[in-house]
Amino acid sequence: MEASTPNQIKIFLIGMMGSGKSYWTKYLSKKIKTGGYDLDFIIESNEEKTIAEIFAEDGEDYFRQQEAKILRWFKEKKTFVLATGGGTPCFSENIKWMNQQGLTIWIDEPIEELVKRLLPEKDHRPLIKNLSNEALHDFLTNKRNERLPFYEQAKIHLTNPNINEKMFLKIIKENAK
Repeated sequence: MEASTPNQIKIFLIGMMGSGKSYWTKYLSKKIKTGGYDLDFIIESNEEKTIAEIFAEDGEDYFRQQEAKILRWFKEKKTFVLATGGGTPCFSENIKWMNQQGLTIWIDEPIEELVKRLLPEKDHRPLIKNLSNEALHDFLTNKRNERLPFYEQAKIHLTNPNINEKMFLKIIKENAK
């Protein structure tokens, strides 16, 4: 059953790589009949380069500037679901801005689940491409710990077993204007 389109809700999905932000953005945008966007994809399209190429050729500072600029573009939109990059909340006061604009939902999957999901994708993810399986677990644990002060500012914190369709739709219904 389709959910009705909310009059106005801006949803920002945050969390670690592999947490399902892109999956849930596609799913929820169809379910509530609104635009679904992936911030990294928009940056890659605008720059005509992959995130890895942007980091290598232009540096992380440049990437973070573009990320913040494109994120702010969403101020003009009334209703959407946006998958942010894993580091997006941690720079340029992005988490504060997203909280002012709409609903931030932290999808917090266990590290073991992230490792399981990311192993088959390692070659396509520059940050983890050269890591052994054990090193991947340590990398994700350390990265999550670094990002916790930002992720913890999300308005909603979802952990297993609450990362499911029923919970997302309940949250949207309760927060739609």
